[in-house]
Amino acid sequence: MTPFGARLRELREAKGVSLADMAAELGISSAYLSALEHGKRGRPSWYLIQRIIAYFNVIWDDAEQLLGLARISHPRVTIDTSGLHPRATELANRLALNIEHLNQEQLDGMIAILEGTFLQAPK
Repeated sequence: MTPFGARLRELREAKGVSLADMAAELGISSAYLSALEHGKRGRPSWYLIQRIIAYFNVIWDDAEQLLGLARISHPRVTIDTSGLHPRATELANRLALNIEHLNQEQLDGMIAILEGTFLQAPK
């Protein structure tokens, strides 16, 4: 499941609507919506995200969060490290080889590093 798919499912379940009903309202197939929720499809189009935002009546920060989640939710990632330091290529390859073995705490720590929050002093 992708971050976007998980959030989409949360929104749908909070509204108490079935996958089939939501898909019909959005003008897409329920199979496609299910694949989005389960991370078996790539990023949705900007247009579809806008329809989802309108469907849930999501405003401002929540809409921006949904757009951000869509940007980081492609289930098949390609990383082009050509022209970068050799360690960047090593990192990308090591991550590809080992990501399935990382636990939640390790994933959270790595994401925090990438977000720049890992080394910040606690408040």
